[in-house]
Amino acid sequence: MDEQDRVAAFVDEYGLETDLAYHALDLESEVGEIAKEVTTSTDYGRNPAAASIATDEIGDALFALLALAEAAGVDADEALDEALAKYESRIASSGDPGSEQ
Repeated sequence: MDEQDRVAAFVDEYGLETDLAYHALDLESEVGEIAKEVTTSTDYGRNPAAASIATDEIGDALFALLALAEAAGVDADEALDEALAKYESRIASSGDPGSEQ
């Protein structure tokens, strides 16, 4: 995935290499910021139609996810293909993409 390569190059260029656990925690933090924006913009769920998320917050989460994939030695493109195939299989067999767990 070109985006993963871009993130890996950025991490390398700016010396942002760190351990896998830190990347996982960073991703959790960035997704938490998205959840906070939705919570705030919807007045804590009272107005779901008002939900909004800033583009840079999505970008931060994508960066963190791709940096995590790189640190884990996971090809993000292959992982996405695997996930889509899994969801397609579930939809074909049960009509629902959920894992039913």
